[in-house]
Amino acid sequence: MDFDRVARKTILSIAGNSAVTRFAKTYGMRLGARRFVAGDTLDEAVKAVQDLNRRHISATLDLLGESVYSEEAARAAAASVMAILDGIQASQVDSNVSVKLTQMGLDVSYDLCLDNLRAILGKAREYGNFVRIDMEDSAHVDVTLKLYRQLREEFENTGPVFQSYLYRTEQDMSDLGDLARNIRFVKGAYSEPASVAYPSKADVDANYNRLVRLHLEAGRYAAVATHDDAIIGSTLEYVKSGAIPNDQFEFQMLYGIRAQRQQELADQGYKVRIYVPFGLEWYPYFTRRLAERPANLFFVMKNFFAR
Repeated sequence: MDFDRVARKTILSIAGNSAVTRFAKTYGMRLGARRFVAGDTLDEAVKAVQDLNRRHISATLDLLGESVYSEEAARAAAASVMAILDGIQASQVDSNVSVKLTQMGLDVSYDLCLDNLRAILGKAREYGNFVRIDMEDSAHVDVTLKLYRQLREEFENTGPVFQSYLYRTEQDMSDLGDLARNIRFVKGAYSEPASVAYPSKADVDANYNRLVRLHLEAGRYAAVATHDDAIIGSTLEYVKSGAIPNDQFEFQMLYGIRAQRQQELADQGYKVRIYVPFGLEWYPYFTRRLAERPANLFFVMKNFFAR
């Protein structure tokens, strides 16, 4: 088992401790969470997107929060996402939205989640906008794909996320075929057992490159979401050698991470989109960022000891 995988499992385990959770929620923003989260409010998030747009970088806005357990909370979350779409339209920023199905009530009721997504996709379609459906842990993959298939019968303005650390992903992509013409590719940031996910980073990376190439070869749109220079370089080499047009792919990165690299790619004429999270429920997202790239933990520790 490599260092990154051990570190990821350790961070996610410690993050679930109640004392750690209380401490982080009290001091987290001062200790470094603000680097990764655009703010508490939609207005703050829109300002962050406006700054990105001025640098010729697009965005996807994400209201932080997941795993709601009541219909009321799910309806409220859906209403908030529709307010984000209103805000994007009113400000005319270059941004779409990303949603997590557990935040839309998937763990409460399949039909509730479906109803919420239909409302969100309907509003997005009115505005000519796009909704990215995030993929969560492996336990939610089957139901997420089922719901996505059903939504695609009515809406074209949506696309899924696939995780290269899961063994099943290539088959899932093949099964969806043209129903998933626009895919965001990520490595995966949840703690998964070796029975369902590649334990080795090298295998995860190799699968990532394979999935992106299969998708591009089929003439479909790829959102290459990574900060890994090796994968970025491999993608650029492939699209150049295969004469893949620049309008068939984009690079995606996270808000607050590798801003200089983001700008370099944009300045070279490639489409770059930044995942911009905001809201009060930032703790699970923050811990996954630390787990995904354990080096980020040193940034937090530096802020702690500088207090």
